[in-house]
Amino acid sequence: MSKLGNLGARLHRGEISYDFVGKRRIWYGVSILITITAIVGLAVRGLNMGIEFQGGAVFTTPTKMSTSVAQAEEYANTASGHQAVVQKLGNGSLRIQIAGIDTGQSDKIKQELAKDLNLDPEKLAADLVGPSWGEQIANKAWEGLAIFMVLVVIYLAIAFEWRMAIAALVALIHDITITTGIYALVGFEVTPGTVIGLLTILGYSLYDTVVVFDSLKEQTKDITKQTRFTYSEIANRSINGTLVRSINTTVVALLPVAGLLFIGGGFLGAGTLNDISLSLFVGLAAGAYSSIFIATPLVADLKEREPAMRALTKRVLAKRAQAGADDDVAEARYGGDEADDDGAPAVVGPRHQPASRGRGRGRTSGKRR
Repeated sequence: MSKLGNLGARLHRGEISYDFVGKRRIWYGVSILITITAIVGLAVRGLNMGIEFQGGAVFTTPTKMSTSVAQAEEYANTASGHQAVVQKLGNGSLRIQIAGIDTGQSDKIKQELAKDLNLDPEKLAADLVGPSWGEQIANKAWEGLAIFMVLVVIYLAIAFEWRMAIAALVALIHDITITTGIYALVGFEVTPGTVIGLLTILGYSLYDTVVVFDSLKEQTKDITKQTRFTYSEIANRSINGTLVRSINTTVVALLPVAGLLFIGGGFLGAGTLNDISLSLFVGLAAGAYSSIFIATPLVADLKEREPAMRALTKRVLAKRAQAGADDDVAEARYGGDEADDDGAPAVVGPRHQPASRGRGRGRTSGKRR
C-alpha cells in the first residue's frame, strides 16, 4: 500500500507519467470496437425485457418446494406456450414469470401449473401486470434518462465549458451502450432495478470525469501566458495526477458489487440481484475507463482546434527546438559532457595549483622546540 501511495504522489507531482492523451487514437479504437460489439449484440439478440415492461403474469409458489427450477420452467412453458422465467427465492419458493399473457390466459395457466406442481390452486399466488403499465414504465425510464442527460450537459457547460460538456456526454453514451450491450449478450432480464443501476453508474461515471476536469481547469488557468506545456500535455498531467484516486475509488466500489453479482447471484442463487448488480458492475468499470481514456483526451482534441491553443503549441515547439539547437551548439563547442548543467564550458586541461607554502620546509620531524 505504501508503494501505491508513493506511486500516486509521484504521479501527482509529475515525476512520472503515462501518455494517455498522446495514445488517444488507440483508446478511441478500443472503445469503437467494444461499442460496435455491443450494438451488434443489441441488434441480433435484443434485450430480455422483464415482465414489468412487457406485461404478463407472475406466479409464486409456497415455500420449500421440492420441484427444481428446470422442471418448473418445463411445466410453465408447456402450460402457457410462452418462454417462462423461473427463479428460486431465498425462502425456497419459486417465482414463475410468463410475459405476454392476459387475464383469461393466466387463470387457465394457474390451474395447469397447480396441477403439475401438486399444489392447491389457491396456494399459488398470481399477480398480473398489464402491458399498458409496462409501457408507461419504459417511457418514464427513457424520459428520466433524457432529462438526466440534458441537466448534465447544462451543468458542465456552466461549471466548466461546452467542450467538457460534450466530452462528458460522449462518455455517458459510451457507458450506457456498453452496459446495455452486455445485457443483450448475457441475456439477463431487464427490470426496473436495471434502470436504477444505469442511473447510478451514470452518476458515478460523472464523478470520476468531473474530478479530472476540475484538475484540468485549475492547471490550464492562464495557459497561454507560458510556453512550457501544450494543452494536451497539461491534460495528460491531470489524468496522471488523479489516476490512483480513480483506481482506488473504482476498486472499492466494484468489490461489494462483485459480491452481489458473483456470490449473491451466482453461488447463493439469488437471481433477483442479477438485474441491478450486473448493470452496476459493468457500468462502474466502463465509467472509470471512459473518464480516463475517452473524456479527457476528447477535451484535449477539441481544445487543440482553437486558434489560441494552436498558437501556443507552435510557441512551445519553437522554444523546444531553439533549446535543442542551443544544446547542440554547446555540445559541439565544448565536447558534450564537459559542459556544465547551465551550458557554460567546464574547465579543461591542467589546473595551476597554488604554490605550497614554505612553512615547515626542511624542518626535521618531531615536536617543535
